[in-house]
Amino acid sequence: MELFQRRRRWRAEKPKKNEPPPGSRKGVFAILRLLVVVLFLILSVQLIRLQILQGDEYEERAAINALREVPVSSARGLIFDRNGRPLVRNIATFAAAVVPGDLPSRNETQVYRQLSQVIEMPVGEIVGKVQEHLEDRNPYDPVIVKENLGFQKALVLRELEPYLPGVKLVTQATRQYTAGLLTSHVLGYVGAISAEEYAKLKDDGYLLNDRVGKTGVELVYEALLRGRPGKKLVEVDAAGHERKLILEKRPLDGSNLVLTIDLQLQKRLRDTLAQYAAGSEGAAAVVMDVDSGEILAMVSLPEFDNNIFSGPLRPGELQRLIDAPGKPLVNHTIAEMYPPGSTFKTVVGAAALQEGVATPSTTIVSRGYITVTNQYDPNVVYVYKDWAALGALDFYGGIAMSSDVYFYYLAGGKADEGFVGLGEQRLARYARTFGLGQPTGIDLPGESPGLVPDAIWKEETIGEPWFVGDTYNFGIGQGYLAVTPLQLLTAVSTIANGGEVLEPHLLHEVQDSHGNVVEEAERTVRRRVPVDPGYLEIVTEAMRQSVSRGVATTAAVAGLEVAGKTGTAEFGSPLGDGTHDTHGWFVGFAPYDDPQVAIVVFVQRGGGGQDAAPVAADILDYMFNGSNLAQKLETGR
Repeated sequence: MELFQRRRRWRAEKPKKNEPPPGSRKGVFAILRLLVVVLFLILSVQLIRLQILQGDEYEERAAINALREVPVSSARGLIFDRNGRPLVRNIATFAAAVVPGDLPSRNETQVYRQLSQVIEMPVGEIVGKVQEHLEDRNPYDPVIVKENLGFQKALVLRELEPYLPGVKLVTQATRQYTAGLLTSHVLGYVGAISAEEYAKLKDDGYLLNDRVGKTGVELVYEALLRGRPGKKLVEVDAAGHERKLILEKRPLDGSNLVLTIDLQLQKRLRDTLAQYAAGSEGAAAVVMDVDSGEILAMVSLPEFDNNIFSGPLRPGELQRLIDAPGKPLVNHTIAEMYPPGSTFKTVVGAAALQEGVATPSTTIVSRGYITVTNQYDPNVVYVYKDWAALGALDFYGGIAMSSDVYFYYLAGGKADEGFVGLGEQRLARYARTFGLGQPTGIDLPGESPGLVPDAIWKEETIGEPWFVGDTYNFGIGQGYLAVTPLQLLTAVSTIANGGEVLEPHLLHEVQDSHGNVVEEAERTVRRRVPVDPGYLEIVTEAMRQSVSRGVATTAAVAGLEVAGKTGTAEFGSPLGDGTHDTHGWFVGFAPYDDPQVAIVVFVQRGGGGQDAAPVAADILDYMFNGSNLAQKLETGR
């Protein structure tokens, strides 16, 4: 029994469901091993490419993303009048900017939309400005998309800045001109740097968002006013936000400029000129120190407010200024050329004395006209009129009474009487010697050279020969002769100071940002005229008589002897009655016996005696009787 009880019952084993054959299991493991090997090979190749083949490139990219060099703008220098009155200020304003390199690659559109809502500017306009500046510039330079943000918008943008990668609130220094209209043509203005300017100036450290001088003193002394920008090395996060300052090079603020302009005199000149030039298309006046060449006041009418250029221009605003009557953007004292009329007789007189054409006692009779017979046809007689039949005049009377006939003789002579005049060549030579027909060299941009004609010029330009009638017109400041008010002032200042042609200037001194004087403007003598000082004194006496008893009596000032000359220059086509429109001039200096200042006044479509001379009288009276300005000038010499 035991034998049968220990024996186990035999059962057949149950077959396993879906079990692969033994050989197929080995194939699966082989495929897995091969896949692992391939993956490791791919990973190894990628590591070699990143760390060895392109390691330097990616290391540099990583460094750039972590460290960034940020430019730091310098403060633009200030400008003062000669007495220390501020003419400009720098005020802080806010602007919205986009740093293209910091924009997120996937949510860029969303950033633009949020920025658009804050600054109330269409997305398309924002994108357009960013794309415009991306063509050839560093993607990490901020692109200003909207200036002059209000305080509330700036505050909102500052709060959102951490959540808007690539968006930056920028604080800008905006130029404010404290005198506005009063000094617009002298100071000029600053504006956003243009693409052309940036291309020229970027190697000098100029930045994409810099503002540069466009006109006036702001342009001429751009290098001094701008200073030297600094830079800082900072650590930034992935969104471009600054996290840590690594290194900093502080900027050097721009130099301050002290001008020769006296602001109170500038205002007085502007107000007086506007009064007498009311209804005129334009006017200009300048006051200058005859010994130093310093410009004490310079006014051009109509004016413009240079503050409008400190921010974005309103639509159509610039075009309105360009199209406005009288060309307010043009400085008429230096950029426009006009016939000087009888004021030019001062130069003709000096030349005639020096060349022996006239002496103080040379007497010529003015019957109200002079006739010249055509050299080819004796039946043709030309008549050149005087403004009146003035009778017998010596040299003093010729200038004092502004006789055209007298200066027809001095300039062109009278062949049938055997009187030999200067002729066009000598006349042109002396005119150029006194500084006409060339820029004065003043430290302002846009100066016109003027025009001194001669026979060669007429033949080359007009294609006609020079006639004696041209010389007659030349001798009385008409015809082709054209000058700027400042050129004429410089010429008459040469008579006042004894023969030195000075270079007029507006810069008095340069100061550093702490007010220390680092440079003083120097007196520059361009040349001496080849006229004996004694002859210049004779011209001066004749000019004094013009004010005391001649045609310029409206320039007289109580208690002050003034030497001056009026001019009423014809221009344009003849009117219906045969007359012409006229420009009014006055040029002179005071005191007569010890000249300190010279003044020129020009009124478009005006007269010398009734419009220009009274302006000069008011200003000279103010300087010598109504204020201590003349005394201060004398003390400062």
